[in-house]
Amino acid sequence: MIKQHTIATPYLVGDVHFYSARLAGELVLFDCGPPTETAWELIKAEIDLSDLRHVFMTHCHIDHWGNAARLGKETGATIYLPQRDVDKMVHHDRRLEGMMKVLLGYGFSREYLTELRDEIDNDSVFPPYPETYEVIENSPLPKQLGIEILPCPGHSQSDLVYRVGEQAVTGDVLLRGIFQSPLLDIDLQTFDGRFHNYRAYCNSLENLISLRDCQILPGHRYSIESVDETVLFYLRKMLDRASKLKPYASESNIAELIKSLFGEQPLPLFHTYLKASEILFMQDLLADPDLLKQALIKTNLFNVLAADFNKLF
Repeated sequence: MIKQHTIATPYLVGDVHFYSARLAGELVLFDCGPPTETAWELIKAEIDLSDLRHVFMTHCHIDHWGNAARLGKETGATIYLPQRDVDKMVHHDRRLEGMMKVLLGYGFSREYLTELRDEIDNDSVFPPYPETYEVIENSPLPKQLGIEILPCPGHSQSDLVYRVGEQAVTGDVLLRGIFQSPLLDIDLQTFDGRFHNYRAYCNSLENLISLRDCQILPGHRYSIESVDETVLFYLRKMLDRASKLKPYASESNIAELIKSLFGEQPLPLFHTYLKASEILFMQDLLADPDLLKQALIKTNLFNVLAADFNKLF
C-alpha cells in the first residue's frame, strides 16, 4: 500500500505530496518535495532514511524533486530521473540558449530573457541535480518492483505516472480542480524548435484514461474521485481559454499580446513565461483541433464534449 505524505511549499501551488511504499521488501519514495528545511524535517520525521533504497521522480519541477540531491547524498538511495529531465541537465546551456532563441522569436526582449535565464540559473526554479542518478526508462528495477511506467507528457516533456497494482502516483498530470499551464520548452529530442505540449497532451490522453480503475495519488490536492471528470475538467478549461484567445490565434508577438491582455504593468518574471506557455498551447489547439478530436474519440470522451467543441470550432 502506497502512503501519502504532505509538505507545505512556498509556491502558489500550495501543499505538495510525496509517497512512500515498501515494494519487494525495499523502501521506495515517489517524489520528495521542495528544497526547504520544513520539507526536509518532515521527510526525516516520517521516513526511515537509513532504510531508504530508491527515489522515483514523476517530473523534475522544484516542488516535486527539490530534495533529490540531498537524499542521494545523505542516504545513498538511488535517485531515478526521467530521460527528458536528464537531457535538461546534460544539455543545460544548450537547452537554455534554445529556449531564449524561441522566446526571442515570440517578441520577448533580450533584457527580459537575460533576467529569466539568471533566475533559472540561480536555482530558484531548478535546484541542483543529484551527483549520481539513473534514468528511469533505462532501468530494469521498476519492473522488478512491480511498478508500471506510463509516459504522460504534456504538463512537461518528462511526465511519468507510476502504477503499482490498483494505485497510481500521477504527479501533476491529474489534479482535481487545478488547470495547469504546460511549460514552454525546446524539444529535447531534437533541440530544434519548441516542444509541442498540445500534441503531447493529446497523445497522453489514452494513458491517462487507462487509469480509470486506479486509486489516483496526485501531486496536489488530496484525492481524485474520477479520472474522467478530472480529465474533462482540464479539457473544458482548455476549450474555454482557447475560445478567449481565438481572436489572437495567429498573433506571433506573444510578448505584446501578454501586455494587451494583462495590462502594461509587468507580470512577475516567471509568470510572464507561464502565460506565454499557455498562450502557445492554446494557439496550437486552435490551429489543429482535429488532433484533440481524434484523441477524444479514441478515449470515448468526445460525445461528452461535443457541444463545447463544436461551438468553438
